[in-house]
Amino acid sequence: MVTWHTEVDLVVIGTGGAAMSAAIHARLEGASVVAIESGTLGGTCVNVGCVPSKTLLAAAHTRHSALTNRFSGVPSSAGMVDLSALIEQKDDLVGMLRQTKYADIAAAYGFDILPGTATFTDAGTLLVDGRPVRAKSYLVATGAEPHVPAIPGLEQVDYLTSTTAMELTELPASLVVIGGGFVGLEQAQLFARLGVEVTVIGRLAPHAEPELSSELRKAFLAEGISVIGDRAATITQHEGLVQVTTRNGKDATGERVLVATGRTPRTEGLNLPAAGIATDERGFVIVDEQQRTTNPAVFAAGDVTDVPQYVYVAARTGKIAAHNALGHDERVDFTGLPSVLFTSPQLASAGVTEADAIAAGYRCACRFLRLSDVPRAIANHDTRGGIKVVADADTGKVLGIHALADTAGEMMLAATYAITAGFTVTQLADTWTPYLTMAEGIRLTANLFRNELPTSCCA
Repeated sequence: MVTWHTEVDLVVIGTGGAAMSAAIHARLEGASVVAIESGTLGGTCVNVGCVPSKTLLAAAHTRHSALTNRFSGVPSSAGMVDLSALIEQKDDLVGMLRQTKYADIAAAYGFDILPGTATFTDAGTLLVDGRPVRAKSYLVATGAEPHVPAIPGLEQVDYLTSTTAMELTELPASLVVIGGGFVGLEQAQLFARLGVEVTVIGRLAPHAEPELSSELRKAFLAEGISVIGDRAATITQHEGLVQVTTRNGKDATGERVLVATGRTPRTEGLNLPAAGIATDERGFVIVDEQQRTTNPAVFAAGDVTDVPQYVYVAARTGKIAAHNALGHDERVDFTGLPSVLFTSPQLASAGVTEADAIAAGYRCACRFLRLSDVPRAIANHDTRGGIKVVADADTGKVLGIHALADTAGEMMLAATYAITAGFTVTQLADTWTPYLTMAEGIRLTANLFRNELPTSCCA
């Protein structure tokens, strides 16, 4: 039975990655905590984000691997997709994790989760369904939700978002995806590999290194995914089909349209102005280096603030917000922050891009190695992609490591460590790396800074 709390050390609004991390770390310091959830326990990641999308992507990649087997001596085949069964399996996984990683964890750490809608009435008063819940400090960690752009005609069609797309039980024959960022590209390849005819409208991975986004485009085209590198201008519907027209007059037609143009903070109903909590022009909660809002008693963390929207960033900012709410002085260090786009091949990055380094005032030196020169990729018969290392030309210090490869995400721990440890390209080139691992490609790319000639397999 949930106890109604009248006063605690920390009230956490939300139960996603930032909220759970904050509650756990506050409890580890002996603080009394209560979390408030107006919707489904677990927030974005476990319910409609990381977990369901990655398990569905894994299923789609498995089917694609069977259909495009690169090894002639091991025949494989794949039949039609039972999307209803696949969604049911996904929902079972989500339900299990929601219980074991959220409900059970809250019980283990000893904090209650109150169901209800939280609303500030003034700078120091929070109501949950009209009842006051008082605390020494508050944390807003309500996350974000899909952004719906103002495209003429969009509201007249039954469009999909990343959330509703993963609730379908039947595959559309064709799909137009608006948006070339993380969500759009993952969803596009997911449906394409399940047998749907897919068109993507938008620049693919626009913030990635151009060499890698260009290679990813080639990989998409090779799989039959059409790409129109332009913005959607209008949307119309004709005889059961949705037509998207771009600014340059190109048309894409599909049975369904999926909108993936970013995310917007979930703050409706909180009445932040009444609490003196400021937001930026896009509605994200403004915080300082300690995750404190413009109300000194209220902190915010995770996707409701304007930070990279990764669950591990949410967890880190939630932890730091909780510590600071309890009297510490901690700050987030984004040096070497990794990211992974879970397409196939994966697009992964750590540190800054060449463009960002130049904008920051560095004189850059960069090297790019195609996967056709990486032994692991050659052995896998999959040489799509490459690796790029960005360095300070004056000191040789590694500033960024970027990769497009089927296991690029697994390389990012090594990449992040090299950047945060302050490695130079020479140190990186001389680091022990097991042969026939994809991470070896990082060392081989670093070696290009001192020797542009090709290497032998193990040199």
